[in-house]
Amino acid sequence: MKIREYIKYSLIGLLTLTMSCEYLDYDETSYNRKDDVFADFGRTKSFLTGIYSKLPTDFNSIDGAMRSAATDEAEHVWDLSNVQKFNDGSWSAIQPLDNVWGEMYEGIRAANLFLSESAGQEFPEERFNEDYSEMMEQFAMYPYEARFLRAFFYFELIKRYKDVPLITEVLTPEEAQLVAQDSFSDVVSFIVQECDDIAAELPEDYGDFSSAQETGRATRGAAMALKSRVLLYAASPLHNDANNLALWEEAASAAKAIIDSAWYSLEGNYSNVVNNLTSSELILGRREGDSNGFEKRNFPIGFEGGNTGTCPTQNLVDSYEMVQTGLPITDPDSGYDPIFPYAGRDSRLEQTVILNNSIWKGQVVESFYGGANGLPKANATKTGYYLKKYVIEAVSLAPTNTTERRHTWVLFRFGEVLLNYAEAMNEAYGPEDASTYGMTALEAVNLVRLRAGMPDFPAGLSQDEFRTKIRNERRVELAFEDHRFWDVRRWMIGPQTTDIYAMNIARNPYGGFAYEKVLLERRVYQDYMNVYPIPQAEIYKNSNLEQNPGW
Repeated sequence: MKIREYIKYSLIGLLTLTMSCEYLDYDETSYNRKDDVFADFGRTKSFLTGIYSKLPTDFNSIDGAMRSAATDEAEHVWDLSNVQKFNDGSWSAIQPLDNVWGEMYEGIRAANLFLSESAGQEFPEERFNEDYSEMMEQFAMYPYEARFLRAFFYFELIKRYKDVPLITEVLTPEEAQLVAQDSFSDVVSFIVQECDDIAAELPEDYGDFSSAQETGRATRGAAMALKSRVLLYAASPLHNDANNLALWEEAASAAKAIIDSAWYSLEGNYSNVVNNLTSSELILGRREGDSNGFEKRNFPIGFEGGNTGTCPTQNLVDSYEMVQTGLPITDPDSGYDPIFPYAGRDSRLEQTVILNNSIWKGQVVESFYGGANGLPKANATKTGYYLKKYVIEAVSLAPTNTTERRHTWVLFRFGEVLLNYAEAMNEAYGPEDASTYGMTALEAVNLVRLRAGMPDFPAGLSQDEFRTKIRNERRVELAFEDHRFWDVRRWMIGPQTTDIYAMNIARNPYGGFAYEKVLLERRVYQDYMNVYPIPQAEIYKNSNLEQNPGW
């Protein structure tokens, strides 16, 4: 059956797409001709919605764990979860983890098909019961949205595998098995050019295109934010070993364009930056239906329905500074008191992590040894902490009153853009040189800290000192938003993150608690792990693919 005649595929090789009625408003067994799909507005829209479904989240994305559990940000409670293979070094090309190669190329192929088949398509006005002009205005944006999604999928590929085949047309299965890899820089150039082109066409929002505001669709800001992140990665040490300052300047310029647009602003409350479709900070989010699976996996053990899952580490907790001094807790002048380790800390700590003796669902959390939520209880946290960020406290897991809530995964938000800008500006010009941009790195990061109620970074920092502090700020601000895993790689600091610490907590018979920081595990990280292996199964299908060094 020829590809040009029917929308009906089996999963063959590198670039195939399996359609199902989950994505389209028809039964695939009817062998609908493509003309039947792309001649109908509703089915065309459903096809594009199916491509959107490939956008990623990190809600339990690796065998029940967040990707954070493969960094010094978290430890997963289950020793047998596949995420632990990242940590013990047992992953390989034959046994790949987080294997999105096929999934992303399915999305790319679908986008290519959409672009080729929808070009010049018209819909007879008499078929519409709703406003025809409004529908056609929506349809006019669809090709640009498809191009955005294709660019996003390519970024998901290159940040993992580096050099990948760049394909912008629909291939037959035979052609797909002969493609060669394009260089990282060539794919970056393609993504950036696509973002520039589609940003000129996409709207700031869809308020003018629908009677109801449509969220979750690619906008001008989303295209600009993708460009900002791609250029930041391209300028980073992993891909810029010569430290070409022009790459950092390009990254700074891309972030500043979003800042200057004034379309977005920081939320007043840090707790509102996730699971919030109406956030003033949200640039693009992946909407999830009502569910409680994330809560089932991450509510603390000892709370009804809780099973524990991704648990913050002491490494992460230690990265939160003191609110009065703005100093790290390792500084003797910080004001940190190890007897009361969570007192006077950056407010983002308690908004991200469930701490011992805090309140959760109206109960006091007892993560100390022997407590209701602590060891030696089965599935209790090994680190002394439970996850709060993204976990919706209002969800009930009680058998007689189980509830669900809608989750929204943040793909881009304004806080990240400010941190992208600060990092890039520091590398290009230093902390306090605005060049021609009108804002210094120091000014940008202090906007993020102001929202958290934290003191400004001090003036007079060297470039190296600012780099250390901005990397920590990024770690704190973007915790559990799927940044740390990739930041560790692009900064090439993996071997510095292998010692994972926990907090042993014991109830003091005289009142209060005794806290002891202990080494929980020592992980395996080799430099070649900064880039994923090409799945060996793909190389067996296509001998033109070259494996990444070290694998």
